[in-house]
Amino acid sequence: MDISARLLASSLSELLKRQFYVEDKPGAGQNIGTEIALHAPRDGYTLLQATAANTTNASLYENLTFNFVKDIAPIGGMVQIPNVMIISPSLPVSSVADFITYAKSRPGKLNMASSGNGTTPHLAGELFKKMAGIEMTNIPYRGSTPALTDIIAGRVDVMFDVLGPSVGQIKDGAVRALAITTKKRSNVLPNLPCISDTLPDYEVSSWNGLVAPAGTPEDIIKILASALERSLDNPTLLAKLADFGGTPLRMGPQAFAEFIRSETDKWGKVIKDANIKPD
Repeated sequence: MDISARLLASSLSELLKRQFYVEDKPGAGQNIGTEIALHAPRDGYTLLQATAANTTNASLYENLTFNFVKDIAPIGGMVQIPNVMIISPSLPVSSVADFITYAKSRPGKLNMASSGNGTTPHLAGELFKKMAGIEMTNIPYRGSTPALTDIIAGRVDVMFDVLGPSVGQIKDGAVRALAITTKKRSNVLPNLPCISDTLPDYEVSSWNGLVAPAGTPEDIIKILASALERSLDNPTLLAKLADFGGTPLRMGPQAFAEFIRSETDKWGKVIKDANIKPD
């Protein structure tokens, strides 16, 4: 998130001849930063890098001081990054279909690592379980690194990690990758199939884009949306995004608004059905 935000800030500064600054406000699953941004003046000078977490938090957290869908003025999408289904090298399967068959023969005996309850890797796994008709136990970790360590050691069986942190271990053979979670293959691992090849309606990604507080004047949104669109034509920015598996998420304000609503509805159902609570 920080890398993509700084890349975009640099590009927008150059295009609009105004200095953009990145201010990290971590905490509460991104809700602290979101609250600050959405309660800021509606003048186009405070923006939020929205992420997939914003659409899941709407169902995960109670008593938020904002309604993310209603309290934003979408500007546009920026980048989409696949998750990747990785397994312990000791697991005797070689494809998604093999894994489903193996899991069905051992109901509830496989462990699924995640980087925390309600995170994209966790929800990607829950959606996979539901669509594949299998049972697995979620083992939440505090981030990807300790989860990957236990995948490598064979203490857990599978993880649906964001692509970037896993690429090195996949290429080194420390973990085995079965498929990616988007419906298009990744340029980083072009030989890896998609889960949707086996489960046709399956699709998950980590993504981010730009939003302003609701009520920001439309002419300001148009200026920012145009600059964002031009930023995604910058070869240097695109190359740096590609380094961690990112591809442009080219959506204008209206399309991005519809995408956010769709993602919020989709994950709200997964969270409710699996009775997921935040850490």
